[in-house]
Amino acid sequence: MAGYGQNQYLKTQVTTVDNLRLVVLLYEGAIKFLLKAQEGIQEKDVSKRHNQIGRALDIIMELKNALNFSQGGEIAKSLNALYLFMQTHLTTANIQNDTQKVQQVINILSSLKEAWETIASRPEVRKAAEVPAQSKGIRI
Repeated sequence: MAGYGQNQYLKTQVTTVDNLRLVVLLYEGAIKFLLKAQEGIQEKDVSKRHNQIGRALDIIMELKNALNFSQGGEIAKSLNALYLFMQTHLTTANIQNDTQKVQQVINILSSLKEAWETIASRPEVRKAAEVPAQSKGIRI
């Protein structure tokens, strides 16, 4: 039952957050899953490794699918290339039990998360992003 309460809290948090904060939350989630995947590799727990990398890949795919190339221009193209690199790297890491490749992706995601946090902290950007994610058509 505690899991239900946590899921409801998370769902409420995500549906009331603006798009910039949502991106940060997605990066945080992917990083969390990859840290657990590293544990799985170290513990020789194939299921844990595979499931956690899969969850991180799902998030990266969502971030990739959310790119707006017409408005994002070169930044969207660069992010797309990074997301493709991370997908390939994680797939290889999953096959080879490679914690180093997982760590490289964690490092990239951490840098991106910090950049989005910086962008989201700017008052002029915050004002433009005040409409909650739910009203912008983002679904959970």
